[in-house]
Amino acid sequence: MTQLQKFSNSPVKASSMIGTNLFSHKGDSLGDIKEVVIDPNSGKVAYVVVSFGGFLGLGEKLFAIPFSAIEYNADKGEYVLDVAQERLQEAPGFDPDHWPSMADEKWNRNIFKFYGRPPYWE
Repeated sequence: MTQLQKFSNSPVKASSMIGTNLFSHKGDSLGDIKEVVIDPNSGKVAYVVVSFGGFLGLGEKLFAIPFSAIEYNADKGEYVLDVAQERLQEAPGFDPDHWPSMADEKWNRNIFKFYGRPPYWE
């Protein structure tokens, strides 16, 4: 009989990610995860949508970040963005009431290019 080993890639519920903070490698809180966006055709997580800035929801801006740019620190139970904080100041964002068309291939490619990640669908 084969003995089972500890499963190290334990899946998580999207609902457990929503509302959690996203940190830089330096440990600074960058914002919080608002949504997890899944490609219904492939079943892959395409993006997490993160809120950076704003006060009491005023002036808040959302950012679609490729899931591949985020690391999970199991020891701390934290999500860490693998992008320099200075680079985030130039990140393309959008208004919470006016989401971009995530079906737009050009928009998708631009997001993945900005974060230096290959598109998840290729």
